[in-house]
Amino acid sequence: MSPAGPVGASPAGAAAPGATVTATLSPAATAAPTPEVSGWSSNFIIDNFRKGGPIMWPILLVSIVALTVVIERIFWWGGRWFRRDPKRIEKVFTAIEVGDVAEASRLSRDSRDPVLRMMWNGLNHQHASLQGALQVAAGIEIKRAGRFLVVMDTLVTLAPLLGLLGTVTGLIRSFRFLGNEELAIQAVTGGIAEALIATACGLGIAIFSLIPFNFFTSRVSNLEFELQTGATNLEVMLEAQSKERREVAIGHAPSTPSSAKGSSI
Repeated sequence: MSPAGPVGASPAGAAAPGATVTATLSPAATAAPTPEVSGWSSNFIIDNFRKGGPIMWPILLVSIVALTVVIERIFWWGGRWFRRDPKRIEKVFTAIEVGDVAEASRLSRDSRDPVLRMMWNGLNHQHASLQGALQVAAGIEIKRAGRFLVVMDTLVTLAPLLGLLGTVTGLIRSFRFLGNEELAIQAVTGGIAEALIATACGLGIAIFSLIPFNFFTSRVSNLEFELQTGATNLEVMLEAQSKERREVAIGHAPSTPSSAKGSSI
């Protein structure tokens, strides 16, 4: 008969409670942490900016200027849309048609509509030079509407040229290391990346600037047409009123002595 084992001893094949807890809490049994994706976009942009080479700094400056100009023009044209007052323009023309020039001047005074401002300037300087006053006022309004369009036109042309310059510098960098077999692959791929990134950024800025530029240019053309139409209508109506007043004055003019003498004979 074999001797009995010590009291409290577990069988040989059974697992100890401490061993079970240790296996459960071991690092191998825990789930692997998921990688964080926060900041990936910013790192991607920064990495590509660095790969683009030194030409990316002037491209960045051009992009900031383009974005600033586009935002400023959007706010200006949005405000101009709310400043339009076609109903008051019709009232001004109605007042001129009935011969009440003073009422027309009062209606157009202190208006934010560019057409009404031009008409007010013409009505208040018609005795000196109506056409000249209208032309000066219309020129001021068109200049305000076309502000920064030259800048946008320059950016549309400059951005692709900067991208092309980045392409050239990237290719030069690639070809410079072709003789070194150890660094050839890494250098060539880095130069090609610089060329492609700079070109893509330059074209992107040009496309981003071209669409608003064409839109704002069309808005300026429409405003110029509205000013020209308003000025022409104002000149025609004032000339008709002046002609009517002259005819009335001639009709009510007293007869001259010579005509009276001739009639008596």
